[in-house]
Amino acid sequence: MTSASSPARPRGAGTVVGIALWALQVVVAGFFLMSALGKFTNAEPSASTFEAIGLGDWFRHFVGVLELLGAVALFVPRLAGPAGLALVALMAGATLTELFVLGGGGVLPLILLALSAVIAWGRRESTARLWSSVTGR
Repeated sequence: MTSASSPARPRGAGTVVGIALWALQVVVAGFFLMSALGKFTNAEPSASTFEAIGLGDWFRHFVGVLELLGAVALFVPRLAGPAGLALVALMAGATLTELFVLGGGGVLPLILLALSAVIAWGRRESTARLWSSVTGR
């Protein structure tokens, strides 16, 4: 079934994209889970990074909780799109902090921002459905 507004896709193309998105979600979630674990255990470089930021342990733990929640939400189909968006925002902050506060390169958070953006874009229908159910529109 093809509508005038959406181009025809070869049979199975949606399945391949869906599998690729799930694989990307697993990899990105794994990274964020490991990163959160480092923040909760005060492992390096997390400890020294957050000490240099100067906001205290509460901020390190807060970011760890956000990373953990985002990683778990990537495994929930209804939340995968919004989780991707939230992780984009988190990594935008991390990139800016790396560049302007810590004076680092910011490459890793920028890569994670891009990967999270791919997930958010690929799961945009779940974001739209969730938004509709919340707003009633």
